Amino acid sequence: MGDTWLVVGLGNPGPKYEKTRHNVGQMALDELASRIGSQFSRHKANAMVAEGRLRPGGPKVVLAKPNSFMNVSGGPVAALLQYYSLGVDRLIVVHDELDIDFDTIKLKTGGGHGGHNGLRDIAKAANSPDFTRVRVGIGRPPGRQDPADYVLREFGSTERQSLPSLLVDAADAVETVVESGLLEAQQRFHAPRA
Repeated sequence: MGDTWLVVGLGNPGPKYEKTRHNVGQMALDELASRIGSQFSRHKANAMVAEGRLRPGGPKVVLAKPNSFMNVSGGPVAALLQYYSLGVDRLIVVHDELDIDFDTIKLKTGGGHGGHNGLRDIAKAANSPDFTRVRVGIGRPPGRQDPADYVLREFGSTERQSLPSLLVDAADAVETVVESGLLEAQQRFHAPRA
C-alpha cells in the first residue's frame, strides 16, 4: 500500500445537497473519478469509494465520499484509513473554505479547523490534524447572510460559469500533491493567475 493515497471529498449526502457550496469537495472527486475511469460504489466504511491509478504504473488513489453528514465525516474517514492501512500522511481532504475567495485553491497540511466541523471531526477521529487539505474557496456570504445558510445554497449563476474550471483546478491540485508533493502543489496553486 506504499503508493496508495486516500482522497476524501467532503459534503452532505443526498440530492438535496449535491449542488451546494458545502459539497464542492465531492464535486471535485467526481472530476478525479472520471480521470481515472472509475465509478463510485458502496464501501462498508459508510462511504462511496472509487479506486484507480492517476496514470499507468502511477500512484493508486482511493476516492471517498462519506455517506455521513459533513459534521460527522470522521468515522468513515478513520474506518477507510484503517481498512487501507494508511496513516494521516496519506490522507488528502478536499473541502469548501469560506475564508478563501471563490475560484481559488489553497493547500496546507495540518493546522486548525477554522470552524469547519467536517475537518474538526476528521482530526478527532484520526487522532491527528496532520493531513493535507485542498481548500476550495467559496468566499464569504454577502451582507449579513448566515454562513451556515450560505454553504447549503447552490452556487449563483455567475459562479456556476467558473465552477467547472475550479473543480479541474481542485483535481489538478490533488494530482500534484500525490505525484510531486505538497510544496510543488502550493507553488503552482498559490501563485497569482497569469
